Amino acid sequence: LLLFTSGKEVLFSVTLVEGGRIEDFIQTLQQTPYIESSLDKDDADTVRSDLELDKSNIEGLFLPETYSFTAGTRDIDILRRARQHMDDYLKKAWDARAKDLPYKSPYDALIMASIIEKETGKAKERPLIASVFINRLRKGMRLQTDPTVIYGIKDRYDGNIRKADLQDDNPYNTYIIDGLPPTPIAMPSKESIRAALHPASSNYFYFVAKGGGEHHFSKTLDEHNRAVQRYILGRS
Repeated sequence: LLLFTSGKEVLFSVTLVEGGRIEDFIQTLQQTPYIESSLDKDDADTVRSDLELDKSNIEGLFLPETYSFTAGTRDIDILRRARQHMDDYLKKAWDARAKDLPYKSPYDALIMASIIEKETGKAKERPLIASVFINRLRKGMRLQTDPTVIYGIKDRYDGNIRKADLQDDNPYNTYIIDGLPPTPIAMPSKESIRAALHPASSNYFYFVAKGGGEHHFSKTLDEHNRAVQRYILGRS
């Protein structure tokens, strides 16, 4: 009786995982008990309209976190909170950013953070990954990052990136476009946003996966090619 009269409600939680896309977030909310689900995974335009977002592509605008909610909370209202949390965090992080970064706006930093998020799950590597891309932007080199290629070819990706994919003419293919892609390619974590705005200081321009989720970083193309031979092609 005391519990009833206190007005207390049971709190549940849902985790929106970093690196996911908007359709992944919607699907997570769909599958979470006690959430009132009104969205399908392809309803990004509905979310954009309901939340009055001015971006045609709303990828990257929602902060991956664990959100508490009471039974009957609507999926769109959790996304509204995630959007506000991202807005608040990005503004604070942008105001505290390192000097002389090659970004024109916080949105540019968000795009970079999403690429960092997809390139590595190792927290210690994020600032180094960021430094490679920052160095490339400053030098006028293309980013040439596979996660943007995968995002650009969408459902055609089957687990392998082919030569035709690297030549595909789409605005997310950083093998053929200069600079950043037009939007984020995923929902970046706070850690990736921090890395984008506080990159390590390095002379690295290349990196290659060496197994175990870690990367080998190189300063020159010759060094990078040797690393590819060793770690990708298995040649010493």
